[in-house]
Amino acid sequence: MKSRKVLATLSRRERQIMDVIYRKGSASAGDVLASIADPPSYSTVRAILGVLENKGHVKHVAQGTRYVYLPTVSRDRAGRPALASVLETFFDGSTEKAVSALIDLSRSELSDDDFARLSKLIDQARSEGR
Repeated sequence: MKSRKVLATLSRRERQIMDVIYRKGSASAGDVLASIADPPSYSTVRAILGVLENKGHVKHVAQGTRYVYLPTVSRDRAGRPALASVLETFFDGSTEKAVSALIDLSRSELSDDDFARLSKLIDQARSEGR
């Protein structure tokens, strides 16, 4: 699936810009510049926004004399291919290893309610045959 491969291969700057757009809901090049640490030049941000539009990640609407960029897919949907790439790269494609690592990292922050919800999600996935 082409969109999966494209979504998983964003550059660091492209990911930074997408993060700004997802956080704000929409953003102009100026908004992006004001929102990222150590930003590139304005023209570079505009060029990257054009690349993101060509890849299908954003679309623009004209607001007066400026373009405002909006994501074309939800953050959740866009994050799945990236997560799949991390799973493959760092956990040998093993969901169990990844979940175990996440629990180890967050153990002190997870409440009994959090563990109960996770257990319920596992039971639900098992009953649905996933």
